[in-house]
Amino acid sequence: MQDEYEWLWLYAAVEPTTGTGIFLLLPTLEGQCLQLFLRHLRHELGKGPIGVVLDSSGSHRSGEVRWPRGMHPLYLPPYSPELNPAEQVFRHIRKHLSNTVFTTLDELQSALIDELQQFWEHPTVLLQLTGYPWWVETVNSNISSHS
Repeated sequence: MQDEYEWLWLYAAVEPTTGTGIFLLLPTLEGQCLQLFLRHLRHELGKGPIGVVLDSSGSHRSGEVRWPRGMHPLYLPPYSPELNPAEQVFRHIRKHLSNTVFTTLDELQSALIDELQQFWEHPTVLLQLTGYPWWVETVNSNISSHS
């Protein structure tokens, strides 16, 4: 019997001043899945400008992605994941789920949702993980200048 691997990708966005976390589990990292996540993000956050911090992954720069109106990509320099606050979410989840074998994608999905549940119930946890001062100050100053 040969092992087969299946994948599930967690897309994550964090609002830096409120701790609101928006997550979506999707089957690939292709541009069409990013497009789906961006539409979900727009729906969840409503109208108004949204800057989305992204690394330089090829899927993030895919020509397949059509950005919803009012949403703008903010690309980080290459090889600098430490600058992306959302990476702290992934680091936190890895601490709890690494070295675990899931026999089905449903098991993995359930474990991920259990880990994400704390962020929905306690946004301050997400704020502590992702509240980089430069990010919060920039968002607050942009909100003030548009008021």
